Amino acid sequence: MPEPLVLAFDTSAAHCAAALLSGDRVLAAAHQDMAKGQAEHLFPLLEQVLADAGKGWADLDVIGVGIGPGNFTGVRISVAAARGLALSLGVPTVGVTTLQALRHGLPGVVVASADARQDRLYVQVFDAGDAPPVLCDLHSLPAIPAQARPLCVGHGADRIAAACGGQVAAPAFALPVAIARIAAARRDNPGPPPAPLYLRPADAAPARDSGPVILT
Repeated sequence: MPEPLVLAFDTSAAHCAAALLSGDRVLAAAHQDMAKGQAEHLFPLLEQVLADAGKGWADLDVIGVGIGPGNFTGVRISVAAARGLALSLGVPTVGVTTLQALRHGLPGVVVASADARQDRLYVQVFDAGDAPPVLCDLHSLPAIPAQARPLCVGHGADRIAAACGGQVAAPAFALPVAIARIAAARRDNPGPPPAPLYLRPADAAPARDSGPVILT
């Protein structure tokens, strides 16, 4: 029986990244750095990845998508695309957090972190309890088991390791590859449709000017 074909993608940061996996084999992958424009570049990138592997949309068995935390607009782009594809193709879709993807494949206690801007971090401690992710800074890190020398991975890993007595580690897999591997494992139990994971309010404030008067 052939391994399920998994397409995974992420636009939660200043990039557009995707990978196509069959079992543990990466059939194709692509990564483009970009501060904006993910909405226009995502589907051409996905089509490129499929074409590079000689596959089509109808060949897919499951879709994995990064749900953040990260860039608000980028997260919404990916989640909306994944849900639309899953509906149109009739395949399950699995949402995977950035921090889960960073931790994937690393042993023991892991502290995963992502840039939250303004000198803040998204941090999650993965141990036996797997506490939820938090928004913090270096002075308000979540509790880390005292006896552990955790692996610290992600943005600011060196500073976190210095603060908690841990050691810096590199991710075991590229972000979209990790998302794809997790999605494949959850294929038979994907859970609810993916939804963005937001741990902070949007930076953009609503306009103070009142809108135009609508005449009826």
